[in-house]
Amino acid sequence: MISDKGYGFITQEGEEKDLFFHRTGVQGEFDDLNEGDEVEFDLEETDRGTQANNVNKA
Repeated sequence: MISDKGYGFITQEGEEKDLFFHRTGVQGEFDDLNEGDEVEFDLEETDRGTQANNVNKA
């Protein structure tokens, strides 16, 4: 879900494509997110496609 580069991907149940998110879109501490954590987020349309923003642990 996260990487040392400051971004990660969210796998959505029932969806084929993962959602990109950047550390600037995380509410709280980016380093507190771990693979497998359930999160809530808003969808944002960008010139690069849909990404997750306002990411919070559920």
